[in-house]
Amino acid sequence: MKKLSLFLIFNIMIGCSQDENLDGPAVKETVSNPVIIATNLTIPWMITKTDGIFFIPERIGKLSEIEEASGQVIPQQLKLQKEILDQGEGGFLGFTLAPDFQNSNEAFMYHTYMEDGNILNRVILVERNGSSWVEKLVLLEGIPGGRIHNGGRIKIGPDDKLYVTAGDAGIPENAQDVTSLAGKILRMNLDGSIPTDNPFPNSYVYTYGHRNPQGLVWDEKGTLYSTEHGQRAHDEINLLEPGKNYGWPIIEGSETKPGMVTPIYQTGEETWAPSGIDYANGKLYIATLRGSKVRSYEIESGRIEVILDINSRMRDIYIEDNTLYTITNNKDGRGNPKEDDDKLLSISLTGIRK
Repeated sequence: MKKLSLFLIFNIMIGCSQDENLDGPAVKETVSNPVIIATNLTIPWMITKTDGIFFIPERIGKLSEIEEASGQVIPQQLKLQKEILDQGEGGFLGFTLAPDFQNSNEAFMYHTYMEDGNILNRVILVERNGSSWVEKLVLLEGIPGGRIHNGGRIKIGPDDKLYVTAGDAGIPENAQDVTSLAGKILRMNLDGSIPTDNPFPNSYVYTYGHRNPQGLVWDEKGTLYSTEHGQRAHDEINLLEPGKNYGWPIIEGSETKPGMVTPIYQTGEETWAPSGIDYANGKLYIATLRGSKVRSYEIESGRIEVILDINSRMRDIYIEDNTLYTITNNKDGRGNPKEDDDKLLSISLTGIRK
């Protein structure tokens, strides 16, 4: 009996507890202590970084420049043609720098707005002039929005196309309607035009049947992955292929139906509310909101690990030089804000179990 007690204490101390998961191997937890880079942000939504400088959009309609070395937060000005609507899950969401940012000073952003009483989302090009960012070009407007399910992640793929996640705007049938931009992954050229090799002629739609996708990332082979919120648990990691139907609202989780794609991983009865993701060394790293952790998913084995657990809602992941950056979202109306929330954090991936 004494030996058994010592064994249990030892396992608790080294953080090797395992939980059963419905759709994969046992979960292994890894304890990590984050470095705090910046504090007192307000619902930061995405991490963009260049030359030691972060540009962080905040859902309330703010953009912050943050110096990694000092943690200094420098407020930026946004000069847009349409006002950002900070309502429900909408607001200033996606933001990513142009590939030639060092020369062009351009970036892409996704935000919610109101027009004729309708909540909508738009993708625009902005140009930096000092600490001001001025709207330069509308790439796409009229993406259905709502108090919930606005999607909002934007990223430039290895094919130099801009990919956009659009939620179903709270109307599930939107996701199966290929003529609607809601409940989709959208793909466009960097000038906003429709690529000729998109799967549906003269359409921005790349994949459909999505509920509320909030993460996009590619591995070194160019394979595209996304995260998606389930209705009641059953959150998903999907491998995306052009023109495919990912099932919502007809199927979700491990359910199957001919002509629809089942996720490569789903959380079963556990709720993660997965948001931003990034990729490194065969693993997807995922920020989870309801799950309040940063997790990794090893693509080959399906193994899940908890990388960071600080009891905070986590919104996005950015990995550079074996350092993982993440942001808390405790001020989003569903969390319990701590002192100095929200925060930009970093952890080293060196030494994380492989």
